[in-house]
Amino acid sequence: MNRRSFLASSAAAAALAPLAMSAAEKKKKSSAPPAPPAPTRTTPRPNKKGFMFNTLNGATANKLSTKEKFQLLHDAGFAGVEVRSGMPQDEVLAARDAAGLQIPSVLVSTHWTHPLSSPNPSARETTVESLKQALRDGKAYGATSVLLVPAVVTKEVSYTDAYKRSVEEIKKCVPLAEELGVAIAIENVWNQFLLSPLEAVEYVDSFKSPMVQWHFDVGNIVNTGWPEQWARILGPRIAKVHVKEFSRKLRDEEGLWAGFKVDLMQGDSDWRAVMAAFDDVKYTGWLITEQYRSPGLTDAQYLSQLSQKLDAILVA
Repeated sequence: MNRRSFLASSAAAAALAPLAMSAAEKKKKSSAPPAPPAPTRTTPRPNKKGFMFNTLNGATANKLSTKEKFQLLHDAGFAGVEVRSGMPQDEVLAARDAAGLQIPSVLVSTHWTHPLSSPNPSARETTVESLKQALRDGKAYGATSVLLVPAVVTKEVSYTDAYKRSVEEIKKCVPLAEELGVAIAIENVWNQFLLSPLEAVEYVDSFKSPMVQWHFDVGNIVNTGWPEQWARILGPRIAKVHVKEFSRKLRDEEGLWAGFKVDLMQGDSDWRAVMAAFDDVKYTGWLITEQYRSPGLTDAQYLSQLSQKLDAILVA
């Protein structure tokens, strides 16, 4: 290569270097997890941070007592915990008081195994009694709502039957909810039922009782819609909110349920838009997380990271 060719090649390489570097940087940036949105508020929203007790199930946590688990949640910065129905009331109350936590919500423990849409009357009765127990537990704990999956539609259980049966069974429990002042909050889950917010509103309103409301799960909506749209339509019917993440990219690459295997604020929930929708409908209640746990974290690390991310959501 002569001197002139060498200089020309060097100049061309120098001109291309920034472009190559830029491409590499872009690739690196695209593979990195998205950064949390910059805060838009100077003070956090008043929503309290809660944790779903059933999801505290790491290797260490499984060896802990209820009291020790509640203390872990308190130490991580949570204000409350959602428990399941049928737990020993004395044990739960002692743990609540020792840790200084609140119990805003109680999960009905049998609604999946014995759905209110079942063709078996005995199965439906099991969950009617479980729902009543959840309402009584909720009253004892100071909760204002219980979480209910109302029905499950399958090939064998038609949508029409699921709707009719679940309404009939829930109506049996509304008087007790009204007497105790604890709401029955219907959750949106992957049960092939109540698939639009308009239908959800119609379903809740059909009971003609302020003690039938909605337990809104943000992550469960992302697979088929936009949570902020649901929030605005549900409006004052929202009793509690479940916070969890979902990734459409992981769903498409690895399968439906893999969509949940993403850290909070790194999936497809637009938390700024979701929180703006809650602002619009004046929802200032609990944000209760049941978020996927990244491998390799201790219980304390997992809870601390979740608490900090909820703090970021509160100023999004």
